[in-house]
Amino acid sequence: MVENFYKVLLSYNYLYSPLTLYEELVRTSKYSSKKMVLPTQGLAQITNPLNSVLIEKKLESIDQKFDQLVSLAEGLPRTEVIESGKTYWRGICRSLFFRFPDDLEILKLEGRSFVNRSKGIIQIRSAARFGQSDLGVNFRRVKYLFNQLENL
Repeated sequence: MVENFYKVLLSYNYLYSPLTLYEELVRTSKYSSKKMVLPTQGLAQITNPLNSVLIEKKLESIDQKFDQLVSLAEGLPRTEVIESGKTYWRGICRSLFFRFPDDLEILKLEGRSFVNRSKGIIQIRSAARFGQSDLGVNFRRVKYLFNQLENL
C-alpha cells in the first residue's frame, strides 16, 4: 500500500496548484460533479486553497465506507491518530524530510432520509499547519484515499 501511495504522489507534477488538481479530479470520468460537491456543512472551511483541501462525496453504505477510509488513513506513512469516533476521525500526517505536520480529518454525515439510511456524505479535510503552499500534497493525499476506497 505504501508503494502505491508514493506512485500516486510521484505521478503528479508539483507545479500544479491544488485548485488545478481539484479541477482535474472533477473532470475525470471516475469523479463527476454530481458525486463530489463543495462542502456546505460539517468540517471547518479551508482558509488557504494553496495549502489545504476539503472535499465531500456522497456514498452508499456510509458506515462501511467510513470505516474503510479510517483504516486507509491510519495506514498512511507517518500518520498519528489523534481522535477516533463513530462519525469523526482526526490525525496528523508528517512530511517525509522536514516532518511538517498536516491535519487530516474525516467526517461522516449520515443520510437524513427515513427511506434509506445507508446513504450519506463523507468529508475529508487535509490542511498544512505551516507555510503558504504545500505543493499539492494535501490534495494528492485526499485523492489517494478516495481512489483506494473505490478500489476496495
